[in-house]
Amino acid sequence: MNHFLALHAPLILASASPRRKKLLEQLGADFRVVVSAFDEEAVPTHIPPPEYVQTLAKSKALHVAETLGESAIVIGADTTVVLHGYILNKPHDAADAVRMLSMLSNRTHEVFTGIALVECASDGSIVNTITDVSRTEVRFRQLSTEEIRGYVAGGSPLDKAGSYGIQDDFGAVFVEGIHGCYNNVVGLPLALLYRRLQEFC
Repeated sequence: MNHFLALHAPLILASASPRRKKLLEQLGADFRVVVSAFDEEAVPTHIPPPEYVQTLAKSKALHVAETLGESAIVIGADTTVVLHGYILNKPHDAADAVRMLSMLSNRTHEVFTGIALVECASDGSIVNTITDVSRTEVRFRQLSTEEIRGYVAGGSPLDKAGSYGIQDDFGAVFVEGIHGCYNNVVGLPLALLYRRLQEFC
């Protein structure tokens, strides 16, 4: 246990993402994963991206917190890619992934990750809720059709917002530069999350 994060309740990650789990492990805090079954389609995409990702993160955390049956601090998170105000979530299929990557080629886009920390009691009541958001600008170089189709054929983009993973062996070479938090693009802004978790110590 990281002595800088002496939390007063057990920590739960409400996410099935192996990337978020790996990032959270870097903080040195003890935690376990309880996957949220919240329907992400229930949140409309026409609201501003910062509000959109925070709403999803909070909804995921609340879904777990209200049914957990124990005192805990639940972390919810959601990441989306935004190009000129248009939200690019996970692709529906390979063709959709090709479409998204073609749109991102030779352009700068934004990545937003909303986080929510929900403290619950053993009876399911909510004690405290904190939400926040991180934004990073990402610049793609010009991508060839062959590169895009080859990357998509590998299957990695199909479970990622915007159809790419900056941490992927090949996805990384699409990125010319970033402005902001790198971990935010992967799926969990660690510096922001750490500061917020300290409020529960």
